[in-house]
Amino acid sequence: MNIRILQLIEGAQAARGLTVIIDVFRAMTMACFFIGNGANRVIPIGNLELAYELKKRNPDFILVGERHGKIMPGFTYGNSPTHIEHIDFSGKTIVQTTSAGTQGIANAAGAEEIINGCFVNAGAVIRYIQKKNPAELSLVCMGHETLYPSDEDTFFAEYVRDTLRGEKPDFPAMITALKDGPGSRFFDPANAESEPPRDFELSLDLDRYDFVLRAEQAADIPGVVELKAVD
Repeated sequence: MNIRILQLIEGAQAARGLTVIIDVFRAMTMACFFIGNGANRVIPIGNLELAYELKKRNPDFILVGERHGKIMPGFTYGNSPTHIEHIDFSGKTIVQTTSAGTQGIANAAGAEEIINGCFVNAGAVIRYIQKKNPAELSLVCMGHETLYPSDEDTFFAEYVRDTLRGEKPDFPAMITALKDGPGSRFFDPANAESEPPRDFELSLDLDRYDFVLRAEQAADIPGVVELKAVD
């Protein structure tokens, strides 16, 4: 298995084979929470206007996501797992558009297969990769707003790679490094509304979910993919 760790939009565009789109803080984590709380599917959208158009055509769809960390007008939720932790989304369709994670899915046109990746479903991702045993594995870290690499996404990619190689990653050390580094923003009172402290804990709740989310063509919306759970 040839394992590549790739970064940002360029990495998504270069991805081949089985491709894991990684956004720990917080888009791919959010997608897992939606499905874990009963949603039927998550539709990841790169283009904001398309997200609004889908909502206009399908009033029952729930718009979620952010730009520059802030919830957009007309959206029901932003990008905080804390805000949806206890919300029942049974049977709902979620339309998600974010600055990083969903952009990766939109740009990974050369991938053979796309799944999501984050710490809350890390074990499921690793088991899925082991079962598929692809010749090419692309671990795509979407970074901070696709502008520069982020430690949390790179840590996840290394966690997956090292585990596949039979090594034991030091997850507690990763948590410490993130709390002192990029994760410190969750503990800044100025960010409490859009990035509450509990987001840090929830995003790093290792193996909370036992499924991966696989991108598939949406049967009812031409040209759009949806993320659905695969055990």
